[in-house]
Amino acid sequence: MTESRKTGHLLTEKINPRTVDLDKCLPLEVIELILQEDRAIIEAIEKEKESIASAVELVVDKLMLGGRLFFIGAGTSGRLGVIEAAECPPTFGTEPELIQGFIAGGREAIWQSIEGAEDSRTEAQELLTEAGLTKDDVVVGIAASATTPFVEGGLQYAKRTGSGSVLVTCNPVDSSITDVTIQLLVGPEVVVGSTRMKAGTVTKMVLNMITTASMVRLGKTYGNLMVDVRPKSAKLRDRAKRIVMHITGISEEKAAELLEASGWDVKASIVMEKKGLSLEDSRELLEKHNGFLREALK
Repeated sequence: MTESRKTGHLLTEKINPRTVDLDKCLPLEVIELILQEDRAIIEAIEKEKESIASAVELVVDKLMLGGRLFFIGAGTSGRLGVIEAAECPPTFGTEPELIQGFIAGGREAIWQSIEGAEDSRTEAQELLTEAGLTKDDVVVGIAASATTPFVEGGLQYAKRTGSGSVLVTCNPVDSSITDVTIQLLVGPEVVVGSTRMKAGTVTKMVLNMITTASMVRLGKTYGNLMVDVRPKSAKLRDRAKRIVMHITGISEEKAAELLEASGWDVKASIVMEKKGLSLEDSRELLEKHNGFLREALK
């Protein structure tokens, strides 16, 4: 017989008294109810901003040691972690191995719900073991309920390994197995238990904050410009040219020439123009300053 988990006590599983007549509402009324509920999202993040900043500091410390960042979750939470990991390489020029997302049930679960996959307490450990988890890595468990066995098992393994650990949840929890716990208390959902709604939205925003703030602290931006962008599409190549033009003040044609010469390395192109250096010397200067463009240009 499948093990039963009692979850009725969870904040995200409670009946929302403000939406009990949802099925009687016209489309605009449904939208207005959702908007009203979503106003709790920013307040929830505001209350946890110090914990979010602590998570960023932990991630930055681990990545500076040569470690990696792993997101683990089931269902909506797992998909959000996979999305976050997938979006970092094109935006910040990170290697795919640096930030990874694991979802209960494997790749198939990204596109299709695999009920029951979240109940495994060993799958996340197996995935992290296969990835070679070490004390220099950090694991971010994403679980709206805070009780997902897949996530609990992964975080417990991270603790035994000595890895950094973070829990992102939408329920109150007294977690002793993580270094940082982020509790995003947005309350009961519009549709009871549908944590793809408020819980999903607030989680996505916080994951954005964790990765973005971490990448900024690691020198992946110059001001608010993504100078480590990988221009592998026409849109991104246009963006790369505009970034070089903005920082150096040169023409579009000149920017395109520099980028072509550098293999579309935005930072190196900027250093070549601003410092009058060769491509090789520009890259050496950037490496000397750990990739921080601002420091290289001083």
